[in-house]
Amino acid sequence: MALVQGLATCDWLTLLGTALALAMDAFAVSIGVTASLEPLQGRQVFRLSWHFGLFQALMPIAGWACGKAVARHLSLVDHWIAFGLLLVLGLRMIWPDSPEKQAHPADPTRGWSLVALSVATSIDALAVGLSLGLMGVAIWIPAAVIGLVALLMTLLGTLIGRRVGRHLGRWASVAGGIVLIVIGIRILVQHLVE
Repeated sequence: MALVQGLATCDWLTLLGTALALAMDAFAVSIGVTASLEPLQGRQVFRLSWHFGLFQALMPIAGWACGKAVARHLSLVDHWIAFGLLLVLGLRMIWPDSPEKQAHPADPTRGWSLVALSVATSIDALAVGLSLGLMGVAIWIPAAVIGLVALLMTLLGTLIGRRVGRHLGRWASVAGGIVLIVIGIRILVQHLVE
């Protein structure tokens, strides 16, 4: 069944189901990241939600535009890229910082950390874009829905992460790092099993 061919009820359900499945990594990562941020600020929630949603919308467009040849080669390593990015970021959250860095901890919702998290959580959407291109489906509506769902799921994840962080206290950063590493391992294992 085409994902968005005429956008019948079943097609919308398929699209929403796909968007939710793609947003699960962003949801879990947002919980892990925001659990370690104390106090969690509105601009951090906005940056994380906006970037995860934006990257989740852009990746299907990139997969759709890249076509079969480029996407096939990228699919051989995309899971390794996501795993590597999440592993490095997770270890940075777990590894104890020097006293100077503890006084001014790095904000994972800024700079290259934010870009790396955004890429790592949205790289699966590249394959969805490729699939839509091969089926001859227009990409704009699916990309917008996928991005919006990711934004909303990330927002929900930040709310949960804030509550978790309050209960974990100083261990929130370690827990967040472990969550990122586990998500990276899950992505890697999932692709190696397929």
